[in-house]
Amino acid sequence: MALSCANRPQLIRSSQKDEQFQGSLRGQAHEVCQAFAGAKKWLQWRKEIELFFDLAYYCLTTFSGYQTLGEEYVNIVQVDSSKRKVPSLFQRAALICCHTLLPYLLDKEFVRLEHELHIETDGVRLSHSGLSSGSHRRSWMWKRVHRKIAALSEQQKKTLIKAVYIVRQSIAFLRRLHLAIFYMNGAFYHLAKRFTGINYLRVRRSAGDDQIVNRSYTLLGAVSLFHLLLLLWVQLNSFQQRQEAQQKWKLLRRMSYQRRNARSAEKNVVRRNLSIYVTTDELQKYVLDIQ
Repeated sequence: MALSCANRPQLIRSSQKDEQFQGSLRGQAHEVCQAFAGAKKWLQWRKEIELFFDLAYYCLTTFSGYQTLGEEYVNIVQVDSSKRKVPSLFQRAALICCHTLLPYLLDKEFVRLEHELHIETDGVRLSHSGLSSGSHRRSWMWKRVHRKIAALSEQQKKTLIKAVYIVRQSIAFLRRLHLAIFYMNGAFYHLAKRFTGINYLRVRRSAGDDQIVNRSYTLLGAVSLFHLLLLLWVQLNSFQQRQEAQQKWKLLRRMSYQRRNARSAEKNVVRRNLSIYVTTDELQKYVLDIQ
């Protein structure tokens, strides 16, 4: 049986097939959860339930040493970096964790950190759809984080909020950049497979001309990279405009506060003058009455 490196269309079709099947599993989980627990519980625990089904899917296939439905659909198999043997159990476990568990944890913890920072900065508790009911029960780690945040100054908290936002945007930018590199000349469609060094071999050669297909995907990668750079430029401009708007808003608030203080001072002077005038009139009347 001839084996060769899987091409980019096969990797994309395999991933799309897996996502399609996982979407079907999530839809069935949605129906079952709504039927037994109601829509409110589903909304509270939606991400956790979807994570459970994703982990179950990859544990029953990749972790157990079998092909996923997408891999079977396009006849590709996983191999390690040597491309001579299948990935070890540790590599497969690391792949599943990096592909499913790590993105969930990063997103959840960043949302909670932003939530804590906004509470400390604004003094109000913000509601967020990504926060489940259990997130309000603080663990010992988050109690410690809360104490650390409370000890920061207002400027440090605002700087940390901006840093968290930049990190989240950087992660999204990294994913887009990785996808553009894959389109141009890459063997890893997912970041998790690049980190774990897991490649793919195809069992049989496809009917199309690989050279023409590779040129098409190289062009697609160049377009994706240009779009990514354009998006980065727009994001930087938007960030700069927000900073300028915040500075203008602070200046307007300061000027408004000064105007209110000036008006209040003027009113106090007018009241004082009126009280003096009234007192003088009353004194004159009193003197006339005596005379």
